[in-house]
Amino acid sequence: MKKRTLFSVVTAALCLSAVAMGPAQAQDYPSKPIRVIVPFAPGGSTDIVARVVTSKMSDILGKPMVVENKGGAGGALGATEAARAKPDGYTLSIATVSTMAVNPACKPTGLGYDALKDFAPVVNFANVPNILEVNPKFPSQDFKSFLEEIKANPGKYSYGSSGTCGVLHLAGEAFKQTTQTDIVHVPYRGSGPAVTDAVGGQIQILFDNLPSSLPQIQGGNLRPLAIAWKERLPALKDVPTFAELGYENLNQPVWYGLLAPAGTPKEVIDKLNSVAVEALKDPKVVEALEKQGAFVSGNTPEEFGKEIQQQFDWAKDVVKKGNIKLD
Repeated sequence: MKKRTLFSVVTAALCLSAVAMGPAQAQDYPSKPIRVIVPFAPGGSTDIVARVVTSKMSDILGKPMVVENKGGAGGALGATEAARAKPDGYTLSIATVSTMAVNPACKPTGLGYDALKDFAPVVNFANVPNILEVNPKFPSQDFKSFLEEIKANPGKYSYGSSGTCGVLHLAGEAFKQTTQTDIVHVPYRGSGPAVTDAVGGQIQILFDNLPSSLPQIQGGNLRPLAIAWKERLPALKDVPTFAELGYENLNQPVWYGLLAPAGTPKEVIDKLNSVAVEALKDPKVVEALEKQGAFVSGNTPEEFGKEIQQQFDWAKDVVKKGNIKLD
């Protein structure tokens, strides 16, 4: 009985000690550089957004946030490494729709990580609109006539994306499923080649992230028909959102956010979130992101978690309905 009582007292003391240590650890955090895994190659949108925001976060924290690019397998290699990191706040990673929704939907087994269980959401850094556009010679000037044309000619027209089972491929397939149309998918190795062929007329239709296509739109080489965004953009004030057109489920932008491994102390998550939100209020950060076609978010961990879940469910549904598989 005495042994049991002593054990209970010691256990209780340890629990109280652990609780007390949480805020103290957060107060001292970080005491060394923080590693941030970007699961894609240098120079892309994910890398640029990560470096812009973490650079300012480093200034606020007083410790470096060191970006490491770990590309491969559509972001799965870097995400897997991040998921297996020690949950102490010193290894973080960048979340994208590809790593957190599209990859799990397209490869539900053998991915190497569980998007919903292996990570703790910290914050959504920024959102980027997606856009539906056509070659200027396409025989439609607006979305309504475009829809009429492709419905009248099933299988005649082709659309390009940045690759099979990528987020833009799923955007195209979601469009087909929602509008009950038949357009042929042509996968490319990235948005750049797809944009080039859309401008050249080798493909007639393109689903793309806005930053890749905006220069061609502004140059008159591509005609935008609809945008996946919460409201019309000042730079494209004549282009309606999918929601305006009655297709709310197609109004899916992409995002870039910050993750920690599951099990990271809440106090650390909250501190990182607070610092990120402060960084995202800096006018220079806002300007740098908007130059990339990215618009500041800065939400709570709980809100970002809901965004991840929503996009995960959306991608899973599109893949299942379309019987989409990786080549």
